[in-house]
Amino acid sequence: MKELDINYVRSLFPAFSENELRENAFFENAGGSYTSCFVIDRLTRFYKSRKVQPYGFYNASELGGAEMDEARNRLAELMNIDPPCLSFGPSTSQNTYVIAQAFSQFYQENDAIIVTDQDHEANSGVWRRLESFGFEIREWKLNPDTGLLDIENLGKILDSNVRLVSFPHCSNIIGSPNNAKEICKIIKEVGAFACVDGVSYAPHGLPNIKDIGADIYLFSSYKTYGPHLGIMYLSKEISDYLPNQGHYFNSGNSTLKFTPAGPDHAQIAAAAGMADYIDALYAHHYNEETEPSNRAELVHDLKRNYEKELLKPLLDYLSNRNDLRLLGPRDQNLKVPTIAVDVGSKARKYAKALGQEGIMVGAGDFYAVRTLKSLGVDPNNGVLRLSFVHYTNKEEVNKLLLSLENILGS
Repeated sequence: MKELDINYVRSLFPAFSENELRENAFFENAGGSYTSCFVIDRLTRFYKSRKVQPYGFYNASELGGAEMDEARNRLAELMNIDPPCLSFGPSTSQNTYVIAQAFSQFYQENDAIIVTDQDHEANSGVWRRLESFGFEIREWKLNPDTGLLDIENLGKILDSNVRLVSFPHCSNIIGSPNNAKEICKIIKEVGAFACVDGVSYAPHGLPNIKDIGADIYLFSSYKTYGPHLGIMYLSKEISDYLPNQGHYFNSGNSTLKFTPAGPDHAQIAAAAGMADYIDALYAHHYNEETEPSNRAELVHDLKRNYEKELLKPLLDYLSNRNDLRLLGPRDQNLKVPTIAVDVGSKARKYAKALGQEGIMVGAGDFYAVRTLKSLGVDPNNGVLRLSFVHYTNKEEVNKLLLSLENILGS
């Protein structure tokens, strides 16, 4: 099995060379990742020489439009989907809001929507508000002891009246991936649509969306080493089913009909750098040619295997402490490296203390208030969140462990 070349990985992120960052260890990646050099270079080039209205009749305009198309085409190939099914919006929260508004226009008597209490509010609240349009809202509740969603409990509330089920591929608090493929299959068996929030999963490897079988899949490029955008997949079936939310003359364009705010040309073009990065990692670690979706899966596995190795000592340390509560599984094979800790008081106090030691972490509710309440955590206290990705090295994890010992005490 190939091992991730961490030195090569870090060489592709200019942030590690910046004076104000290089002395610190970054452990709030679940809130937003560093950006690869490929994205920065493309964004800079666009602003320097392509910053005109794209798809026009002169060179700079043609080049700008071609780069925007390149981003969509290459990312779609990596995720094993058709390019017209991929849309770019201002954020995942905005994309989800737009789709929920489209759904609101198609209420039929007895229609139901299932949401979870494991979600970020962006993939829960917009659907819950459709109750005012007549939809019955059913909640798929997490197990308060484990924080996990038990699939058998979904079957108890899923029937032919359900129009859509919205759930996270991975919780931004629990950090344990749900079996999205199996869940989507169960949802499809009753004729409902499956909406998957991939924001907390995609940073650890782009998904093979075709294999998962989702009708809607959403994630954020600013958490996947790219520009600040929301990326949204809509199957042709659901795209054709839902009404246009953009300008009336764009109703036949699947990449524009659900982005009423209009695209950010430069950031879309720069998103091609996300594909550059995956291809660079693949080329560095493998010699053989293969299809884009296979490249993405192999890079996904490189990242996850490396992350699990670094995750184990951190989970072991936190699991052995009796003065705090580690939320979610304690097995590194069942988690991405997003760790939420209930410290029993205001978490921000500990985050500030760690910050003074050069450890950048997050504290709060992370828009998962329902999750915290279901787990018996006071949202006003919040949790201490320690999150890393594949560009984190062992030295940074060791630095975090030493700092936690200093802050929490032995």
